[in-house]
Amino acid sequence: MKTSQTDILILPGLGGGGPDYWYERWSAKLKTARRIEQPDWDNPDRSVWLGNIEKKIFEAERPVILIGHSLGVIAAVHAATSLPKSVTSKVMGGYFVAPPDMARAPETLPEIAVFAPVPEDPLPFPSVLVASRDDPYCSHEKAEDYSYAWGARFESAGESGHINADSGQGPWPEGLLSFAQFMSTLGPSDA
Repeated sequence: MKTSQTDILILPGLGGGGPDYWYERWSAKLKTARRIEQPDWDNPDRSVWLGNIEKKIFEAERPVILIGHSLGVIAAVHAATSLPKSVTSKVMGGYFVAPPDMARAPETLPEIAVFAPVPEDPLPFPSVLVASRDDPYCSHEKAEDYSYAWGARFESAGESGHINADSGQGPWPEGLLSFAQFMSTLGPSDA
């Protein structure tokens, strides 16, 4: 499937990222990509975040691809398992990067604990989960556990920290190649 055939919805994590984050750069390159904005990036409200995700999926005119980073991954998974099927059936795939370990959230990032516990049901669409071996917010093993529970293909990003600007992953070209490969597995690419 070509990116031009989809609505790509980007779900940043806690803090909302910034101009040096890889997903902001991807958004500038991919014509059909846009961020799902949240009213408070630093003090997330789960019901508000999920409501905004539902609204943007519902408004999409083409099949939806979700790209989530960190808490955005967890929010996407909650949405996929709790929103009405009429909404989630529009989602063709999910590309998820560096989810936090929600069991450790109360000690590492207490402001995101409202998203615990994390659903452990298989997702209703194909997905990829990319994780780093030295992410300070989630062990490689926990990310693999998430991947297994959600039915997501697992990809290791080596030692890449939290796969964000602070860990030196500004444009993250390896991720863009991985995303392109994932897109090529989703439905027809000739339309």
